[in-house]
Amino acid sequence: MDASATIEPRLLNRELGILAFNERVLAQAEDPTIPLLERLRFITIVSNNLDEFFEIRVAELHRREMLGRDAADARAIFEQVAARARRLVDRQYALLNDTVMPALAAEGIVNLKTATWTEAQRAWAERFFETEVEPLLTPIALDPAHPFPRIQNKSLNFVVELHGVDAFGRRAGVAVVQAPRVLPRVLRVPTDVAGVPHGMMLLSSVMQGFIERLFPGMTVRSAHQFRVTRNSDLFVDDEDMTDLLEALQDELTQRHYGDEVRLEVSAGTPDNLVALLLREFELDAEDCYRVPGPVNLVRLQQIIELVDAPLLKFPPFEPAVPAVLRDKDLFAAIRKGDILVHHPYESFAPVMEFLVSAARDPQVVAIKQTVYRTGSDSALMRALIDAAEAGKEVTVVVELMARFDEETNIDWAEKLEHAGAHVIYGVVGHKTHAKMAMVLRREQARDGSTKLRRYVHLGTGNYHPRTARLYEDFGLFTSHDDICADVHEVFRRLTGLGQRGALRQLVQSPFTLHEMLLTSIRREAANARAGRKARIAVKVNALLEPTVIEALYEASGAGVRIDLIVRGVCALRPGVPGLSENVRVRSIVGRFLEHSRVFFFLNGGKKDVWLSSADWMDRNLFRRVEVAFPVRDRKLKERVIEEAIEVHLRDNVNAWLMDADGGYAKRKLRKDTKRHQSQAELLERLAGAKLVRV
Repeated sequence: MDASATIEPRLLNRELGILAFNERVLAQAEDPTIPLLERLRFITIVSNNLDEFFEIRVAELHRREMLGRDAADARAIFEQVAARARRLVDRQYALLNDTVMPALAAEGIVNLKTATWTEAQRAWAERFFETEVEPLLTPIALDPAHPFPRIQNKSLNFVVELHGVDAFGRRAGVAVVQAPRVLPRVLRVPTDVAGVPHGMMLLSSVMQGFIERLFPGMTVRSAHQFRVTRNSDLFVDDEDMTDLLEALQDELTQRHYGDEVRLEVSAGTPDNLVALLLREFELDAEDCYRVPGPVNLVRLQQIIELVDAPLLKFPPFEPAVPAVLRDKDLFAAIRKGDILVHHPYESFAPVMEFLVSAARDPQVVAIKQTVYRTGSDSALMRALIDAAEAGKEVTVVVELMARFDEETNIDWAEKLEHAGAHVIYGVVGHKTHAKMAMVLRREQARDGSTKLRRYVHLGTGNYHPRTARLYEDFGLFTSHDDICADVHEVFRRLTGLGQRGALRQLVQSPFTLHEMLLTSIRREAANARAGRKARIAVKVNALLEPTVIEALYEASGAGVRIDLIVRGVCALRPGVPGLSENVRVRSIVGRFLEHSRVFFFLNGGKKDVWLSSADWMDRNLFRRVEVAFPVRDRKLKERVIEEAIEVHLRDNVNAWLMDADGGYAKRKLRKDTKRHQSQAELLERLAGAKLVRV
């Protein structure tokens, strides 16, 4: 059977796969065993993901159709995507309105809506409107002298239908009011006013409640929220570009006003106003989403932050510091042997200490690091600045094209350059996604001489302390000569020119990573055909690259047992007769975002274990700078196999199993079945957290 015949068209598969993942995330919000505020958080996560999906993926479909490039295919894919997205949005709002918000109200967390305001609540809202909101508003009437205003991407706005004649004799029609971005979207109402422990008021409710004040003497027939989503992908022409930073800064100024791709309006908006908005934004009816609630559910995250209700959130925990790193000199500990850390169960603090201590250590002469996402307030970046200002050789490869972090990275790049660091923007056309940090120390040898010694940290996730508490990732500290030499070579490739030299331990895309994967998969297949034990187990965020998929199908046909833990999009279909009977695919969706990439090949009992920043996608294998690094220590190998693979294969609570048609479902458990929840088990085992399991 031809493997390609079982794979859906790749573009459609990717877009529907993204939506399918968000359906699994929303299922977390539907789970009554999950704390209420966490269920609300999952709803907002889906909204945030959908925003990015429209800004990038749907925008690309619109662009293809407009340019006539595969226009018919783009339209057909868009229609399927739009129908599924609409079902997801409907499910979201139904869950929010019918289940989560009423349950929160029963716990004293109440969204105080305009229609139900008491006199005291109305008076409080009125004072807030008069003092904090109204002075910032600029109502814009639509007429020949007042064209439709420029609407920023994802901003909150109102379209207002008016009746009457103003002071200049102009007949009223329609006006637009834009909400100030400087104001919070969720307001905490004093308890004595709210009448409940946690009373909240949305800024949109306050504006809607008093919007007639902006049009004195006129009759407001209706006022409704709307929000437009725009194309936010940045385009930089590699051929015409002479300065990446300058080209990117030019693009960023236009990001908020890209082409329109989606219109969201409140459910009760009259048809004539919807038609007006669609005309202004040059959108079709299928681009419009009527929603029974706030047009931006992402903003409801502020409720979670404002409410102090520990019982309605996941139990807190303190990440553990591995014993080998406690109360010891970090560099001395690394010299003794490789050290593995597993976030968020184990603390990110040693990674921070690695760079912060290097910045102040007089023996450290140089630091090199890649930066993809690190946050706008990063102690790690400040440490690099301190090191540069102290006269150390600091080299930072900053990926300016890290989507939605471009401005943050530009800001850090400018600060680093000002401090005297060498700032490199990587390789044009290849995003630098590898996670590497290297410290060079001048150390004294036993004979009294000095020599330079390298220390390296390699990771599967970003150097971002905040997301390290939410994203599951591995990091490896090592001073192994070959690995350190390889990291040095990868930095040389990124900062200089010249032919690539051979790497001793690491593999790197776009050069050798894809080749290593195919070789390893085919070796397992050959072992199986020869009657030897063979196994492949992989944990990635996405699996789309067709030649890798074909190799996995061939390995399955040879009898290799294959376990794939793919959080997001997976183009491979398991359990297809004659093709993939030996393949199992599962997705783990839980409290933490499964983010590490782990590749395990039995290799005749040698147990090859690789950690990487790369998913199994075309972009990661051919159009990015990625590295995969081996776990060499036997005990650390077993740890990775258990903590990244086996524990998730036992999970029967947060695991979604893929069927041969690409659908996902959870196992139905009998009452007497022992429940295994991988993330909770790892929390107990690694962080020592005593948590109640679902």
